[in-house]
Amino acid sequence: MNREEITLLGFEIVAFSGDARSRLLEALTEAQKGDYAKAEELVEKANECIVDAHNSQTKLLQKEAAGEDLAFSVTLMHGQDHLMTTLLLRDMMGHMIELYKRGDKK
Repeated sequence: MNREEITLLGFEIVAFSGDARSRLLEALTEAQKGDYAKAEELVEKANECIVDAHNSQTKLLQKEAAGEDLAFSVTLMHGQDHLMTTLLLRDMMGHMIELYKRGDKK
């Protein structure tokens, strides 16, 4: 896998993670409004984007596991950073949405 291919995979991870992040923040907004069904729908769409990002990441992991020497790419590193922070955001959104639901029950 050459440097250009690795950079393109990095861009894919950034794009998929960015889409997921946007949907997660929209989900929080919907939960704040009390529309929990819409919030859950957005979280599910975010999860689909995260799966796409993981699939791009897995391509690289498989190549490296097969012994291929992969070129370093700042774009890939940036994509990995986006993916990890998006995963953290997803976990936090689950807790925050649940807190909004509990607040509405009082």
